[in-house]
Amino acid sequence: MSKKGFILAMVFSSLFGGIVAIIGFTIISPNEKIIQQTSGTSNPVSLTNYVFDSADFVVPEGLNFVFAAKNATPSVVHIRTTYTDGMRANTPFNDFFKDYFGDRYERRGGPARGAGSGVVISPDGYIVTNNHVIENADEIEVVLNDNRSYQAKVVGVDEDTDLAVLKVEENNLVAVKYGNSNNINIGEWVLAIGNPYEFRSTVTAGIVSAKGRNINILDGDYRIESFIQTDAAVNPGNSGGALVNLNGELVGINTAIASPSGAFAGYSFAVPVSLVEKVVSDLVEYGAVQRALLGISIFDVNAQVAEANDLDIMKGIFVNGVMQGKAADLAGIERGDVIVAIDDKRVNNVAQLQEQVAIKRPGDEVEVRFIRDGKEKIVIAKLRNEQGTLDVVELASDFKMEGATFVDVADATKNRLGIDGGVQIQELGEGKWKDVRMKEGFIITGIDNEKIKNIRDLENYFKRPRTDGILIEGLYPDGSKAHYGLGL
Repeated sequence: MSKKGFILAMVFSSLFGGIVAIIGFTIISPNEKIIQQTSGTSNPVSLTNYVFDSADFVVPEGLNFVFAAKNATPSVVHIRTTYTDGMRANTPFNDFFKDYFGDRYERRGGPARGAGSGVVISPDGYIVTNNHVIENADEIEVVLNDNRSYQAKVVGVDEDTDLAVLKVEENNLVAVKYGNSNNINIGEWVLAIGNPYEFRSTVTAGIVSAKGRNINILDGDYRIESFIQTDAAVNPGNSGGALVNLNGELVGINTAIASPSGAFAGYSFAVPVSLVEKVVSDLVEYGAVQRALLGISIFDVNAQVAEANDLDIMKGIFVNGVMQGKAADLAGIERGDVIVAIDDKRVNNVAQLQEQVAIKRPGDEVEVRFIRDGKEKIVIAKLRNEQGTLDVVELASDFKMEGATFVDVADATKNRLGIDGGVQIQELGEGKWKDVRMKEGFIITGIDNEKIKNIRDLENYFKRPRTDGILIEGLYPDGSKAHYGLGL
């Protein structure tokens, strides 16, 4: 065989051997796919890597942090507060969440300063923030996202929800869009926008960790705590800022963090926008929140409660008492009932029930679903105010009793004396108050070891039936303390 023929034979043999090997492997090898398929379908699961042209790439809907931040950031403002004589009132937030709303800016021996955030809710200058951000401040400055600065006045506050409404004299502001906090889900992405450490418009992301959280931080008989819990990083100065969904819509007002140091440690809490919208509307329209009540004493159902009361349900709100003549009583709700839903919205704990009732006004009707003797029942209750009527409650400017006229203590006086509230005797005529040698100007800060922070506290105290005398504590404008016993 020639040399040329030998080479051709070798090439042909190699090709033939390769073909035989491929055919043999195909016959012998099991017919398996290396990409896992989804259950019940014939389509393979897509791999996680993805090659794309960055110029044409669009972030999938539902993951667009840029869109949400761009829409909401212009509505978030920086709030600076000034306090006379370097004094700042003590509040639960000082102890529970130290430094959260700007205590790090305080300066002893001169005017103290604080810092926080707020959210523009209307183009004509209304801004919502936390009450604890501006409480007792002598001056409030609002700095917009574009660095314009304005002096703000307080329209109204609500200590029971820790919300406040401010007003600046400007138009055409960028207002945030309200979302629906009832529709957010556990695990849903949210953004926290605020001004921590005076860094303007800082945006952090996290997920909704829980809803309807009660963290026992607020005072008052009618406090409402139904916080949205998130793990979005929140730090000093974020208080009063916006919690938004991925559409850039407001779903909450950032209010508190759970932290041993004052810095973010993984848990933050926001007032749900369903409650914010109601409180803001009331404060702007009436100057006072129109609090709607069922008139019941309640606590959460748990294993111990279920066993003690022979219940076959482990979730819900146990009705421990019903106030005569109030909404629940008139609707037929009784002690021992377990409330499970308000207006078809499931309520598993007291916080969730309070939220659903608090978004209503006196005179509104709610559908109450409850369990009694193992059977589900539904009633319609017409909600009433604190006085048990359907009337609009106006903001009280004074209170008169037994020849004395009482007014809320001025902010400047509270700051100078270092108190967080009180009621001052403006005028003193003949009567029991004068008989105990009390003088005009006296500031009542407590009665029978119960704090009196404002006119409403005083009114509520004396609405309760009393048969014994009371012990009144307080101080005079010069700082001297005094106690008085008053017979009833």
